[in-house]
Amino acid sequence: MTTPTTPPSPPARGRRRAPSRIGRAASRAAALQRPRVLLALLLLLALTCVMLLDGYLRAEVGGDERVRTGASASDVPDDVLDGGPILTFPGGRATTVSVPDKTIVLTFDDGPDPTWTPQVLDILDEYDVPGTFFLVGSMISRHPGIVRDLVEQGNEVGVHTFTHVDLSYQSEARVTREIEQTQLALAGAAGITTTLFRAPYSSETNAIDDYSWPVYQNLGEDGYTSVFIDTDSDDWKRPGVSKIVEWATPEDDEGASVLFHDAGGERSQTIAALPKYIEKMKAKGYTFTTVSGAMADQQSPQQEQESQQPGGGRQPEQSGGGLQAAHHKATGATLYEGKALVAAVAVAEWTVPALSVGLVIVGVAVMGRFAMMLVLARRHHRQRNRRRFSWGPPVTGPVSVVVPAYNEKECIEATLRSLARSTHPVEIIVVDDGSTDGTAEIAESLGLPGVRVVRQANAGKPAALNNGVRHARYDIVVMMDGDTVFEPDTVRHLVQPFADPAVGAVAGNAKVGNRRTLIGAWQHIEYVMGFNLDRRMYDLLRCMPTIPGAIGAFRREAVLQAGGMSDDTLAEDTDITIALHRAGWRVVYEEHARAWTEAPGSLGQLWSQRYRWSYGTMQALWKHRRSLTDKGPSGRFGRVGMPLVVLFQVVTPVFAPLIDVFTVYSMVFVDFRAALLAWLAVLGVQLVCAAYAFRLDREKYRYLLMMPLQQLAYRQMMYLVLIHSCVTALTGGRLRWQKLKRTGEVGTPAENG
Repeated sequence: MTTPTTPPSPPARGRRRAPSRIGRAASRAAALQRPRVLLALLLLLALTCVMLLDGYLRAEVGGDERVRTGASASDVPDDVLDGGPILTFPGGRATTVSVPDKTIVLTFDDGPDPTWTPQVLDILDEYDVPGTFFLVGSMISRHPGIVRDLVEQGNEVGVHTFTHVDLSYQSEARVTREIEQTQLALAGAAGITTTLFRAPYSSETNAIDDYSWPVYQNLGEDGYTSVFIDTDSDDWKRPGVSKIVEWATPEDDEGASVLFHDAGGERSQTIAALPKYIEKMKAKGYTFTTVSGAMADQQSPQQEQESQQPGGGRQPEQSGGGLQAAHHKATGATLYEGKALVAAVAVAEWTVPALSVGLVIVGVAVMGRFAMMLVLARRHHRQRNRRRFSWGPPVTGPVSVVVPAYNEKECIEATLRSLARSTHPVEIIVVDDGSTDGTAEIAESLGLPGVRVVRQANAGKPAALNNGVRHARYDIVVMMDGDTVFEPDTVRHLVQPFADPAVGAVAGNAKVGNRRTLIGAWQHIEYVMGFNLDRRMYDLLRCMPTIPGAIGAFRREAVLQAGGMSDDTLAEDTDITIALHRAGWRVVYEEHARAWTEAPGSLGQLWSQRYRWSYGTMQALWKHRRSLTDKGPSGRFGRVGMPLVVLFQVVTPVFAPLIDVFTVYSMVFVDFRAALLAWLAVLGVQLVCAAYAFRLDREKYRYLLMMPLQQLAYRQMMYLVLIHSCVTALTGGRLRWQKLKRTGEVGTPAENG
């Protein structure tokens, strides 16, 4: 065994400059990454909040469709049940007000609606008729412009709750929330609040029951006027224009609070009936007013004074008199909170539909990727396993194996002994990258034939690989990690594609050796299904993006032509692979060349590794972005390989959490059974792909039992890692290599089962 070394020698005692520098850099990097991790988590939290807000607006979150009927009214005073449609509580005493004779109070429920409400407003404006609109808070916050137009036109507005629920079923806290949120929406949309209220599903006063009466009492004590109806057009039933007009007409020239709907469904009959109704009532000598206008006509001066000061309290400043006496100018916190609510809803209104479109795109991309992988992987397997398939004359000449090592004392012996058993002639070059744990000494002490140890000051993996290439004696160079174990036939299989002079590099089949743990088993599934199935697809498309660091072989000439292993990115394996494509070399996948590597054994180490991989891949793609416009082999990779990598390894995984977020959202708030079936269907497709990948690699199917749990836990972590990487890339962060803790538990394939 020869052991040529390169200066400098190990540092003097007490002066560990390289580790100290790396340690300080790692501490600085960790300090910089914490805010980015927090930012990534805040983005996910913001997405969740936006979806919950949108669901609340659509009554999917906290929705309650119960409607009470047939309840007793024994606790309701008779003069209320038999009274007029306007209920107030001046001085704490229930009082009803009737609409004056030959007077119509046109009321509209459930709006605003972007389709029907503007048409109603145009009709009212044309006939110079005011209306009173009882608005749903969620609709106000989604269509604030319509509310502003409505108020500016001289109409009056009232509260119709925020989510249109039957308040008789709700707690006092929920009732308060429904009212306050609607008032905030009004403040944000039109700068006002109102004292008018109409309960959803209410009708005439004689329909008040013992469950709803306390609600009206409590609201009355807070200064609200509850508004009921005298006649109901029942336009929501869509009985026809003539019926709507007939049913809305009061008898015997009586005044009436009349109910129409400007939202809540298809309202074309309402739009057609409204002008006819107004013309009919005007022809009969009726006038039109608002709720406040009717109250002003009916109340005595003393009653008016009492109604303006319920409970003896001081009322807010009125924003309008007469027909809009119920309006009050929103000020202070109410105004700004209202504007914030409207702004948040606007964000949700744009974000959720956009995310829905993204979900469709991601779903199509994911299914398309599965289909491509299955079809192309099958074709690849059949093509490469035909009896007559050959790359050319057998490659039997010796090759150089470069093993970069930094503090690999736990693994280096198993790695070198596996290489010593190779059935193909090899020289083994161990490049010790400034190890401080005796890695070089262990390699030398083994006394294995053909092993050389080259020492260098700590400079990183790319520098170690380049150093190994410089020391290599043969034209084919195999590169592997210091924690990886080869099978005896691995090198022989790996170098056979070099019989084709167009092949510049070969990617091997990396296997997870420490798969007995849960984290290891999850990574095993990912390696077999994701990495290796992907490589079969990319091989046929001639755009292999990455030769794994654990097992890859290169023509020495090709590596030197591409400029060697670069430290411009954290993914030097992806960087060199793309560089080889651009230089015109072909990169292929050899499924029979298996290597057993030690995967991260903890979530923290896994996060660090995948964070580096993801970020390094983005760096490599950005570095080689000019290939998009190049001609020849470089342009082929740029216009075929790079879009596939960006779509399947960056864009799709970044937006893939949408599938899970929408699934959970649907399970909780929409339709649990349908959402669960959809999720199981996607899982079934993934299981089929995974099973086929396991079949191609002749793996044991028992690990697939862990796949559902992998989808629930492991995949979410990978999403967060990728999002973290994107945030780092967008904020201009830089990372250093991070050394993973090794256990040395990966042995021969037989030992790993």
